[in-house]
Amino acid sequence: MSSTRIERDSMGELEVPASALYGAQTQRAVQNFPISGQPLPPAFIQAVARVKWVAAEVNLELGLLDAPRAEAIIGAARRIVEGEYFDQFPIDVFQTGSGTSTNMNVNEVIAHLASSDALKVGPNDHVNMGQSSNDTIPSAIHISASLEIDRRLLPSLRHLHQVIERKAASLDDVVKSGRTHLMDAMPVRLSQELGGWADQIAQSIARIEDGQRRLLRLAQGGTAVGTGVNAHPEFATRFAARLAEQTGLAFVPSDSFFAALASQDAAVEMSGHLKALACAVMKISNDLRWMNSGPLAGLGEIELKALQPGSSIMPGKVNPVIPEAAAQVSAQVIGNDAAITIGGQSGNFQLNVMLPLVASNLLGSIGLLANVTRLLADDAISDFNVRRDQIEAPLAKNPVLVTALNPVIGYDKAAQVAKKAYKEGRPIIDVAEEETDIPRAELERYLDPAQLTSGGIQE
Repeated sequence: MSSTRIERDSMGELEVPASALYGAQTQRAVQNFPISGQPLPPAFIQAVARVKWVAAEVNLELGLLDAPRAEAIIGAARRIVEGEYFDQFPIDVFQTGSGTSTNMNVNEVIAHLASSDALKVGPNDHVNMGQSSNDTIPSAIHISASLEIDRRLLPSLRHLHQVIERKAASLDDVVKSGRTHLMDAMPVRLSQELGGWADQIAQSIARIEDGQRRLLRLAQGGTAVGTGVNAHPEFATRFAARLAEQTGLAFVPSDSFFAALASQDAAVEMSGHLKALACAVMKISNDLRWMNSGPLAGLGEIELKALQPGSSIMPGKVNPVIPEAAAQVSAQVIGNDAAITIGGQSGNFQLNVMLPLVASNLLGSIGLLANVTRLLADDAISDFNVRRDQIEAPLAKNPVLVTALNPVIGYDKAAQVAKKAYKEGRPIIDVAEEETDIPRAELERYLDPAQLTSGGIQE
C-alpha cells in the first residue's frame, strides 16, 4: 500500500501521508514552516474545535446547515475537544500570522472525520461556515485562555493562597529579624512575612479575575475584516450565548469586531497580570531559598522538605528545588510577556498578524504558573520546618532593636549603642543598660521583639 495519498485544494494536488486525517492545506503548512517543531498547545486546538462545534449548532439552528452535516461536524469536533487526535495538528507555532493554517488544519480534520461515502462534508463550505480564520483564531485565543484560567490557574492560585494563610497562622508566635537590603532590620512575625506573600497572591487573583472579563468578549462573527460578511446577522450573538451555556463562562460578542480582529489588547493585558504574578512567585521563591540557605553557613531559618539529592559529587547535599523551579517559571513567563507585547502591537489595519505567537505564549504562561504554584504550595510552603534556635539567637543580638529607643535617647545615642553591641557581639539590652540610665525592666519593655512587631511601646 502507498504511504501517501493525493489531496487537492485551490492550488492543486499534493501528496499527504496516507494515515493523515488532514488535507492539502495542512500539508502545505507542514512543508512551509519547518521552524521550531513546536505545534500549538492542545488547549488552543481544542478551542478552535469548540468554535466549529458551536458554529455548527448555530448554523443548524439558523437553517443554514442541514442536520446530517451539522451533527457529523458536531460529533467530530466534540471528539477533538475531548482530547482525541492531537497528533493530527502538526503545524508549527511559527506560521502565517493569522493562524489560517491551523484553522484549516482543524477544518480538514473535522471534515475528514465527518465525511462518509454517503455524506460529503467540506472543510470550507460546511465546517468553516459563517467563519473566517480572522475571527476564529482571535476567538480561540480568548476561549482557550479563559478556560485554562478558570479551570487550572485560578484553582491553583486559590490553593496557594489558602496554604500560605494556614501556614502563617500556625507560625504567629515566631518572631524573627526582619531584613531590608538583605541586612538586619526591625523584627517581624513569621506570620506577617508570610502574610505579605498571601496578599501578593490575593492581588494577583483579583487582577486576573478582572482581566478575564475582557477575554470573554469574542471576535467571532466579525469574519474577514470585522464587517461580518458571509455570517448571518444573528450568528455572533447566538454563538456567544451557546458557547456560554456550553462552558459556563459568560462569553459575549465583542463591542467592536474591528478592534477584536486588529488587536490583542485583552491578551496583552492578561499577560501583564501573569507577569505581575510571576514577579510575586519569584519573590516568594527567593525568600524561601534565602530562609532555607545553609543549613550551617546560611540563614537556616527554615528547612524545606528534602525531595531529591542535591549534588552528584557532594553527599548529603539537598537543594531548594521547588523554589528554584518556580523562579525559572517566573523568568519564562516574563519572557513570554515580552513576546506577547510585541505580538500585540502587530495589528496592521484590520488584522493582527502574530496570533499563533500570542496564543502559544499566553497559554504557555497560564499552564506553567498553574502547575508550579500548586507545587510551591504543596512541596515547599505547606510543610517546611522552622528552626527556632537559628531565629532566636540572632534576634537577641540584633542591634537594630535599639530603634525602639530613638524617641527616648535620640537617634545618635541609639546608633552609638547599636555599634557597640555589634562590635562586641553582645545583646543590645546589655549594652543599652550600660550606656543609658533606663532601668532594665523598662528596657525589656521597649526592646521586646514581639512587642515591636506590633509597633512597639506607645507612650
